Amino acid sequence: MKPGVKEYEGIGTVPETVRIKFWGVRGSIPTPGPPTVFFGGNTTCVELRVGAELIVLDAGSGMRPLGSALAKEFGETPIHMTLLITHTHWDHIQGFPFFLPAYQAQNQVRILGYEGARDGLRGTLAGQMESSYFPVALHEMPGNLVIEELKEPEFRIGKLAVTACRANHPGMCVGYRVETAAGAVVFLPDNESYGRHPSGIPIAGEVREFIRGAEVLIADTQYTAEEYQMRRGWGHGCLDEVVREALRADVKRLYLFHHDPSHDDRFVSGMLGYARELVAFDGGRMEVEAAREGGEILLRSRQLAVA
Repeated sequence: MKPGVKEYEGIGTVPETVRIKFWGVRGSIPTPGPPTVFFGGNTTCVELRVGAELIVLDAGSGMRPLGSALAKEFGETPIHMTLLITHTHWDHIQGFPFFLPAYQAQNQVRILGYEGARDGLRGTLAGQMESSYFPVALHEMPGNLVIEELKEPEFRIGKLAVTACRANHPGMCVGYRVETAAGAVVFLPDNESYGRHPSGIPIAGEVREFIRGAEVLIADTQYTAEEYQMRRGWGHGCLDEVVREALRADVKRLYLFHHDPSHDDRFVSGMLGYARELVAFDGGRMEVEAAREGGEILLRSRQLAVA
């Protein structure tokens, strides 16, 4: 283990089978209804299973149906899971108060992330559950909650090496890269390709190294190039640039993510078709899909299959 890399107690060893399931793929605000029924209207939440290790990436409104599914799957068997929070904007945490396993005393939910916008990670999670907004306080949840604010960019969950990278997004926001025996899974749901970090470091080169060689990249592609010209500085990805950066970084499969609330199924399908055209024009072999609620990805020994 590298010096300064923290290991969080997990389950078993790194197996060969990895499963990714999308529970929320939308950005900014939930958008239910007929226009979004195919790709889905819940905000960001992705389930990552690496053998017996259960990791949840972000806690948007998609976390509510995930919680119901986990409660049904595990029954009375204790759930041991890790929730990785990229940042505390509401569309990334609003589902947690409705997460059923957090109300079951046999379960352990470890919540890891970086500083909240003002009150720290715990304070921000608790703030949305104050009595003015929600009937149950965070400390009243019966589940065993362990909330830890990370300080270093590299750590471990069980035997899995995880790296965080600062994203170009207002406030403290990161992406996560999880190394598995089937390849790296990178989750970068909020990131503007252009510009610089507050530290002055150019964002594109740093992120390119972070995503390099990823087996699966789940990335913020909220805007078309035309939309992006009107929204510079908002902290979200331009589709054209994300595809180009992924190609340069030798990403194997790109998933368009954080769909804009104004983009219906037809619009997202059009963005997907255009992204594939960009790859074909470049002569690349990268596969491109649009993240869809209920969609699953299976990885085995670096070979990708989609359920």
